[in-house]
Amino acid sequence: MNLTEASAALQSAHTVLIVTHVRPDGDAIGSMLGLANAVRALGKQVTAAVDGGVPSFFRFLPLAESVQSELHEGAWDVMISTDAADEARTGSVGAYGFANSKVVINLDHHPTNPMFGTWQLVDAAATSAAEVVFTWLEHMGLAYDETVAMPLLTGLVTDTNGFRTSSVTARTLEIAHTLMRRGAVLTAITAKVLDAKTPADFALWQRVLPKARLEDGVATLAITLEDTRSVGLNEPDDAGLVTFLLDVEGIMVSAVFKEHAPDEVRVSMRAKRGYNVSDIAVSVGGGGHVQAAGATFRGTLAQAQAQLVPLLHEAVARGDREIV
Repeated sequence: MNLTEASAALQSAHTVLIVTHVRPDGDAIGSMLGLANAVRALGKQVTAAVDGGVPSFFRFLPLAESVQSELHEGAWDVMISTDAADEARTGSVGAYGFANSKVVINLDHHPTNPMFGTWQLVDAAATSAAEVVFTWLEHMGLAYDETVAMPLLTGLVTDTNGFRTSSVTARTLEIAHTLMRRGAVLTAITAKVLDAKTPADFALWQRVLPKARLEDGVATLAITLEDTRSVGLNEPDDAGLVTFLLDVEGIMVSAVFKEHAPDEVRVSMRAKRGYNVSDIAVSVGGGGHVQAAGATFRGTLAQAQAQLVPLLHEAVARGDREIV
């Protein structure tokens, strides 16, 4: 990672833009907001932005209200992209930032990252983008409080599914310990980002779970536009079902197919240790990690399932049940 070069660029900057990927999860918001709060403490003028703003379930984080939902003006000495596997994933705010920033720092942990930007802080071995931010802050020797620690621990918790993925190491727990000592409250974070379900989420589970299919180690579920709209959700969402399905005994990989439009399907995939869904996502233009990946499929729900379900079964056949 270009820690020294990125640090020098940040230290010399007066104006800083920090963006993250569209449809942000806890690591996207946590890494962006934690870094933004840390950089503000350096006396920099910081703009943080993500298309659509911070989702409601992450607004408990310190200074979440400071994040902008769109950009139409401004120019920056440095732009930092967090947790975006490629430039396109930064959406409209990212496109504006790329066009109006002198230096771009690419901070990420996805193995499929194409290494865009002026300087790259990309660590595919890291559990999360939040971990990469933590490493960078430690490298710069910055002191910080709970306004930084809470978002970073949120990112760590989200991308490790509560410290349950095979990417978790002793260092992961040491980082969590440090962040808790700086004021992050683990119980509050897990309650908000892992356990909480809205009434609409519950209604969606009631409606779609009977459609789940469990076969030879593979769990799949399709969510239609009608399913989404009938429970009052504005965006296709599985409300945590892809992880729930993976928890079933004997299931090695899971996938939820979410119809976003008649000709567009968003696919979320998960795998237990010893199994790989990243290659499947990459094969249809997506990306992610070995155990957690996703893609946007151009076609109908039936077409997406016809193409990807056989690949899920192949992933199970190639996996190693002995190390689950």
